[in-house]
Amino acid sequence: MSLAAVLIVVVATVLIGAFGIRVSRTTSDFYVASRTVSPLWNASAIGGEYLSAASFLGVAGLILSYGVDMLWLPVGWTGGYLVLLVLVSAPLRRSGAYTLPDFAEARLESMMVRRTASVLVVLIGWLYLMPQFQSAGLVLRTITGAPVWAGGLLVAGVVVINVLSGGMRSITFVQAFQYWLKLTALAVPVVFLLLAWRADGAPPLSPEDTGLWLTPLGGPREYGVYSTYSLILATFLGTMGLPHVLVRFYTNPDGRAARRTTLVVLSLLGAFYLLPAVYGWLGRLYATDLVRTDTVVLTLPSRMIGGTLGDLLTALVTAGAFAAFLSTSSGLTVSVAGVIAQDLLKGGVRSFRIATLMAVAVPLALALWARALPVADVVGLAFAVAASSFCPLLVLGIWWRRLSTTGALAGLFAGGGLACLAVLVTITGGPYDGMLGALLAQPAAWTVPIAFLVMVVVSFVTQHRVPRGVARIMVRLHTPENLDLDRGDWRPRSS
Repeated sequence: MSLAAVLIVVVATVLIGAFGIRVSRTTSDFYVASRTVSPLWNASAIGGEYLSAASFLGVAGLILSYGVDMLWLPVGWTGGYLVLLVLVSAPLRRSGAYTLPDFAEARLESMMVRRTASVLVVLIGWLYLMPQFQSAGLVLRTITGAPVWAGGLLVAGVVVINVLSGGMRSITFVQAFQYWLKLTALAVPVVFLLLAWRADGAPPLSPEDTGLWLTPLGGPREYGVYSTYSLILATFLGTMGLPHVLVRFYTNPDGRAARRTTLVVLSLLGAFYLLPAVYGWLGRLYATDLVRTDTVVLTLPSRMIGGTLGDLLTALVTAGAFAAFLSTSSGLTVSVAGVIAQDLLKGGVRSFRIATLMAVAVPLALALWARALPVADVVGLAFAVAASSFCPLLVLGIWWRRLSTTGALAGLFAGGGLACLAVLVTITGGPYDGMLGALLAQPAAWTVPIAFLVMVVVSFVTQHRVPRGVARIMVRLHTPENLDLDRGDWRPRSS
């Protein structure tokens, strides 16, 4: 039954994506859907791609393992959009760029900054894609016993078909549908699970679990205070640096629509994130024996309800999990492929399609080779890299006219480079014990301040490297569209 649900989601995804073929004709359609996506439609699509395997499976698993401390994950992932709304969304849309490297070159008038941003976009995208493929393999093995590689290969294949069909136009339709599927897939079973819990006498947590759940920083993690605050910093500031999130704001018609989109996203994410905490709490009562806690959402219906109804609810949750893999992977693939096509290939639709294959192949290979970590932990590392690189670039680039080309480069190399090094060490050799392990597993608390500090200090001593056109671009970023200035799309000089 669960396998049938997966096949239904896959077929529906392909059919909805195929609709994009009919309306995707130009390069602008493939990259940013010709900037015609409405706020509600765009917000649903953002919810579809943002709520990844980490949100659907990983949050509940970490709450099962560590208790109340892990509630900072959904709070930070939602609150990050508030920071994005206040500081970034409208100016970024007004920039007229297609991608983050486009914005970097437009603001700093440097091909070196653009290339550095391009490398970071690809690395963040691959780091985010890898756990999607790993989780797909875990879910398919849980429900069918298939090899771990099969689920990742299935998701990668469907994503390639959809992206090659219609680019951003196609993916927008798919992701909006998948947000509502994911919300339904968690909300409907949780009603039956709570009814089963009440029918079971509403058992409370055991005394030893009470401290884990009701006392912040009382869990079993080493250096919990540092890890928690570093996680908060990564999630609040990392959202604005995620390439697959930012590319969505380029699809809005104008800055006002971008702000409205962000407000709707906050509501949609807040509604969704109420649910994983309930699964984690119920898992503490009924599924403490799980070896991989990421599977708690899939396991609870059969354990607490059983029978045909339990099988149906398991099938629904499984369908939602695959929707999470497909929607997030699609958005990441579009953003990574857009950068590869513009900066490594010649641009245009044909280059975009070649770049799509490149964008998927590397993280799929990494997913099969790398050591499997809890999915939310790996995604948290991607947030740390984004917060340590693109957050300072965007905040200072949008709001501080004295940012110099040399300062931006130095900050990207310092913050982004150190965060990438911590991620590489953690994935290949970790986890490590002691303070060193905490610093590597949650690097944002030290890499983000380093990035900001380096950008500011180096900019102060290299004021001769401030771009000559900074006044023009700052006016463009901060002038409302209703003043009827020239708003033609910006194009990189290299294209």
